[in-house]
Amino acid sequence: MTTSPDVPVLLFAPLFLIVLTLAVAALAFWIWMIVDCATKESAGNDKIIWLLVIILLHFLGALIYFFARRLNRPKSVAAAPVATPPRL
Repeated sequence: MTTSPDVPVLLFAPLFLIVLTLAVAALAFWIWMIVDCATKESAGNDKIIWLLVIILLHFLGALIYFFARRLNRPKSVAAAPVATPPRL
């Protein structure tokens, strides 16, 4: 009984797709954290250090930044003041 050489490829194809999906998601998260740090972090040494941490540690650095800085950043609520009609 002979087996086709395509059988191992067919067995690992779903695993490959899962790993590929996770890698693309990790890359997108990494890029999102770089952009977030570059645009929302205050200028100065903090921004440079955080960018270096994110870039050099890749996904781990992005996770550290996400939990250490992004979640603790105060949310700026820019709600427009409610205008009351003038009394006549």
